[in-house]
Parts: sequence; structure tokens; C-alpha cells
Amino acid sequence: MTKSVCFVLMPFGVKTDLSGRAIDFDIIYQSIFKPAIEAVGLQPIRADEEQSQGFIHKLMYERLLLSEYAIADLTILNANVYYELGVRHAAKPSTTIMTMAGQTGLPFDVAGLRVFPFALDATGRPVDASGTSASLIERLKSCIGHDLVDSPLYQLVDTLHPPPIDRERTDVFRERVAESEEIKARLAAGRIENKSESIEAVEKSLGDISRLEASIVIDLLLSYRAVEAFESMIKVVETMDRSLSQVVLVREQLAFAQNRLGQSRKAEETLKNIIHARGPSSETNGLLGRVYKDRWEKAVHAGDTFSAKSFLKLAIETYLEGFECDWRDFYPGVNAVTLMEVADDPRRHSLIPVVRYAIERRLARKDQVDYWVHASRLELAILANDKDSSDEALGDALATVSEKWHLETTARNLRLIADARELRKEVTAALGLALEQLTTRINTWKL
Repeated sequence: MTKSVCFVLMPFGVKTDLSGRAIDFDIIYQSIFKPAIEAVGLQPIRADEEQSQGFIHKLMYERLLLSEYAIADLTILNANVYYELGVRHAAKPSTTIMTMAGQTGLPFDVAGLRVFPFALDATGRPVDASGTSASLIERLKSCIGHDLVDSPLYQLVDTLHPPPIDRERTDVFRERVAESEEIKARLAAGRIENKSESIEAVEKSLGDISRLEASIVIDLLLSYRAVEAFESMIKVVETMDRSLSQVVLVREQLAFAQNRLGQSRKAEETLKNIIHARGPSSETNGLLGRVYKDRWEKAVHAGDTFSAKSFLKLAIETYLEGFECDWRDFYPGVNAVTLMEVADDPRRHSLIPVVRYAIERRLARKDQVDYWVHASRLELAILANDKDSSDEALGDALATVSEKWHLETTARNLRLIADARELRKEVTAALGLALEQLTTRINTWKL
């Protein structure tokens, strides 16, 4: 028997409230909402990030109307969430829970409604997440099996009746949600096997890509990326729903695949179009910096000294612009200082401590520590000639790696540092050890 669905309406990632405090909504979802929903036997689903930034598609309306339960977080004045809540309140007299961080207040029109409060600390992280989740469990239990009217529309207009919804449609919706989870599990297994054939087999079973739920298509796209099937990535983008193919995440992944296939000009155009439309960002600039970095290496190997110098400078400045957009995202910062090491750019000495601090702050958020955090620690330790720190970071990186190309990217960066220092007659023992260990793991790759 399929589970009833609880649809969660909330922002994604880190957003700021009216006071300017950064709030990590992904942590709120993972530590409070999702555990509570699963604890009462419901299936949690969350609004797709990219869809919530644009027009609400058929899928969004379907979830709003057919999900038996819903949670809407109103901590910040997110227009999409408020619109979605309005649709939900119009369609469902009950089974909608509103939540909000206690430090903020509701707008006038919904100020009198019952809201489940929770507390955040000064860094925008939940205070006593487990206790808050336990309280939310009790609130969810009070909704299940009861018809307590929580929609202000139905509370104030007693002659109003909800639109009839065919129960069969709800059952089909539940089954599709369960099927979505099963498909994602199969894709995850294919990534672990590191075989493009496994991902292709899943894709063939899905039918028309353009008709699939967005989250499945994105998972398929990223699964092909994980197994380095870049041509398949491009084909997925070409066959998915056109509106989905235009969202930033998909365009960025398209550029990633184009660049890996040697289509440098196409990748540059794709990324520049994003920047022109939305401005620079740490992610988009990080990908564009990689495009210029690859061109620089190609020019070096071709003996084109003048072009190489120009591309190296362009790569550094592109990474720097991305890092300056969001100092918390260390990825473009690490790449900038690594290339500055190659160029012997003195600015790296003042930038390295800033990048190190960004990494330290990420390390403090233990649920957000992944391979790239440790790999970046490794690069910075190598740049600082800190053997003890580099040995520790290397061990942590090897223990957390999940995809072969991650190791290849790190090894490539360390070779750039090694080549530059060799030209300057500098020797770093830690650098040689790290490269040896990374190369061995790459050559004997098995997760």
C-alpha cells in the first residue's frame, strides 16, 4: 500500500530574512521536517528548487491539490511559497500546517492563523532540531484522521465547498510518488556501479523524457554526469521538457558536458548567457572559469605562449568574480588561488586565508561536509606547505570520495601546482605523496 504524501513548500538553500540573517533551509528540511513526516508514516516530497523560481507548472498544482498533507514554511517573505499556500488553502479546508521561525512575524493577512514555531540561532540554523522535529510529529498526528479546518478561506466563508477531487487521481498520484523514489534508487545504484550502461537501462525504462517529473529528469542528468557520459547528458537536455531545459541548473550542466566534450565555445556561450541574464554567481563563474582553465592548458601544450597567458589571466579573474559573489562558496576561491600559484600572482597570499576561513565555516556544518571540502583543504594545505594538514585532508578526501572524476579533478589541480613549482625549483614532499595516493586510487577505482 502506498503512503499518503506530505508536500513541503519552502525555499531551497541559503536565503536571508528581513534582518539580513542567512538561513539554511536545506538543513531545516533535513533535520526537522523530513524526519517528522517520515516518523508518522507519510511520504515527504519537496517543491523542486528550479520550478519554485519560475512559473508554477502542472506538476506543482498537482502536488498542491492531491497531496493529503502539506507543510508551508513562512519564515521569509518568499512570494512563491505564499502563492502556493494560497492555492492550497483554496483547494483544501484542512491538513495544511504553517511553520515559521519564531523570530519573524507573519504578514497582516495571515497574522491570525495558527503557526508551528521553531527557533533558529544567530547563524540561521535550528535550535534543538530533534526536539522541534518531535513537536512537529505531534502536530502532524493531530492532523491525521481529523477534519479540523485550517484554511482561512473555509473558516470565514462557511458556504464554500472544496472542489471535488477524484479519489482515483489521488491514488495514481501516490503511486507515481512511490515510483519516483524507486527510480531514483535505481539511478543511485547505477552511479555506485559507475557504469553508463546501468543509467541507460533506467532511462530506457522511463519512456518519453519530456513527460517525466522534473526531479527524475534532473537526477538522470546528474547520474550521467557521475559516470562521465557527457554525450548522454546533452541528449537528455535536448529531449526534456523545453521549460525545464531553460532553468539555470540544467543550462549549467549542459555547459559542463559541452566543455568536457571539447565544445569550449558552446560551453562559454551557454554560461555567458546565464551571467548576462542573471548576473555572475559562484556556480556559473566556477564552470566558466573551468572553460578558460582548459583553454589555457590546451594553449600551453600547443606551445602558444601568448594565448596561454591570456587564458590563464581570464580564468583567474572569472573564478575571483565567482568567489566575490558569495564568500561562503569556497570552490571558485580554491581554483583562483591554485591558478594564482601557477601564475606566481602575489594576490594569492592575501586570498588564501579568506578561502581557508570559508572552508572552516563549511567544516563546522558537519551535515554539509563532503569530498570537495576535504579536497579543497588539501589544495590549500599544499599551497601553504603544511604537510600535517595536507596528510589529514588527503585521508579525509579519500575516505569520502564517491565519484572517480572527483579524484581526477583534484589530481589535475595538484599537477598544475607541481609543474609550476618545478619550474621555480621549489620542492614539496607533501605534494608528491598526495599525487601518488590520488593516482593509485584513480587507477584502481572502486567505490
